[in-house]
Amino acid sequence: MEKLHILPTSKTPEILLDPAGQIKIKGRAIDESRSGIPEKMITWIDEYVKKPSESTEVTIALEFLNSFNTLIITNFLKKIGQLHETHRRLHVKWYYEEDDVDIYDRGAYISSVLNIPIEFIISDNVSEC
Repeated sequence: MEKLHILPTSKTPEILLDPAGQIKIKGRAIDESRSGIPEKMITWIDEYVKKPSESTEVTIALEFLNSFNTLIITNFLKKIGQLHETHRRLHVKWYYEEDDVDIYDRGAYISSVLNIPIEFIISDNVSEC
């Protein structure tokens, strides 16, 4: 399985999917063009959950997150959540800025709906996470 690294744009986040168990989504998630990135992510995750690393760490650090991309993140975490269900080590860290209640609320909602434990971490600047 290959590492997948998608560079950020002004509307899409940086995405790093490493079969060694490191997953990172960072930046702005406001694009609604349906550019094929979500399909690449889901295809990668489908393969990863078949032969996952012993431990998987997911870092989500988003400055902006619209409704369309919330759905993508939810679907992504639902698939990666299969690791939690099979008792694999899964650690999801959700970074948000202290005054960004919207980003926090979206993460808390996703956590409750999917029943995946998420560690919420306040950051002075999520772009540095």
